[in-house]
Amino acid sequence: MSGPSKPNLQPIHGRDDLVGWLESGNKPRAEWRLGTEHEKFAYRLSDKAPLPYADPAGGPGIRDMLKGLEAYGWQPVEENGAVIAMTRDDGGSISLEPGGQLELSGAPLETVHQTCTEVTTHRKQVREVAERLGVGLIGLGFAPTWRREDMHWMPKGRYAIMREYMPKVGTMGLDMMLRTCTVQVNMDYASEADMVKKFRVATALQPLATALWANSPFKEGQLNGYRSYRAHVWTDTDNNRAGLPEFAFEDGFGFERYVDYLLDVPMYFVARDGRYINVAGRSFRDFLEGKLPELPGETPTLGDWADHASTAFPDVRLKKYMEMRGSDGGPWSRLCALPAFWGGLLYDDDALDEAWHLVKDWTPEERRALHSQVPVTALKTPFRGGTVQDLALEALRIARAGLGRRARLSADGMDESGFLEPLQRIADTGMTPADELIEAFSSRWNGSLEPLWAAYAY
Repeated sequence: MSGPSKPNLQPIHGRDDLVGWLESGNKPRAEWRLGTEHEKFAYRLSDKAPLPYADPAGGPGIRDMLKGLEAYGWQPVEENGAVIAMTRDDGGSISLEPGGQLELSGAPLETVHQTCTEVTTHRKQVREVAERLGVGLIGLGFAPTWRREDMHWMPKGRYAIMREYMPKVGTMGLDMMLRTCTVQVNMDYASEADMVKKFRVATALQPLATALWANSPFKEGQLNGYRSYRAHVWTDTDNNRAGLPEFAFEDGFGFERYVDYLLDVPMYFVARDGRYINVAGRSFRDFLEGKLPELPGETPTLGDWADHASTAFPDVRLKKYMEMRGSDGGPWSRLCALPAFWGGLLYDDDALDEAWHLVKDWTPEERRALHSQVPVTALKTPFRGGTVQDLALEALRIARAGLGRRARLSADGMDESGFLEPLQRIADTGMTPADELIEAFSSRWNGSLEPLWAAYAY
């Protein structure tokens, strides 16, 4: 599910090949996996400044963090001579977001127990490297104190293209790139019908995940008026490729309709021979006909299509698997909860049926209202005479039962439902992580964010 791979050079002969690429993700239940990805901010302990890629003054840099991980068996990946990722044989990778956010793209694993072992091992490794370098790591959805101009750009060709293009299509695209962190889980589907049901349930319930994981109430040292400012940033990043994929609820939704959606998403780049060709704003439909001015007469491969699919940013993204994209990044203690939440809802048939029953009669207006209001008010957002807190409690009940029926046991005989406990406490009290941060900032922290670095240390 994750990590750099060799490009697929198979030529595309027509739209059926694009649909077939999505269909090739169909897997029998025995092969369903969970791939968990999370990002965190790295900074100098001495002054809480974000890390550059490489510090000309000799201080620590992101490159040093990556190179330090070689001691644990990670292998470097280079672009134009710069190390920009680390990989390992099981499919996991460590990569860089545009502002130097360190991302673990976990291996596709069978159980949440395995995921939590993976996350815990990764945390131990990066902390050991960070401590040697004088570096700290923090898990939040949005950088709490840094300004946009404080951030350092990582040396990746695709980011240079996006950096130039983003201000043309939204006001907060550069903030998304530089100052946000997320946690997401990648999941499989058995068939087109199974994908459609999961996609619709996941899209409708994504605001619940935004609320339960909300922990980005600060911007440049002050309260920003949101529980999930990260989610708010996505509302004006690039609305041609981000947000609520409402078309998923239309009759006839399936692989073909998602292909049509992707074909309508403007391109960013084409990768050739280790470099990125800027085609930002161009049409993939023109590429299919050999009409890109930058590559005259050349038509795309399935590798180009896979790259293009990765540049769409809806709340739920379809590749040859599905990505749940609605949650703020956070401390390691909540990272294992995300695959448990979505695994419980989507990987058990009875739970999926219950979840679909919960959301199937929601109107487009209700879905849009949740999408726009939850970043502000999180669990307190009104919905049908109740609140999102009520929905979250119901979703957690369904997920817990689903995990019980999944019956994936740890060595000591525990099922995966224990990983929901941090979420259960949040839903029971109605206090999101953001609410706790706001309360601490306004009371015992006396308007200072200095205690935050220790409280949310990774």
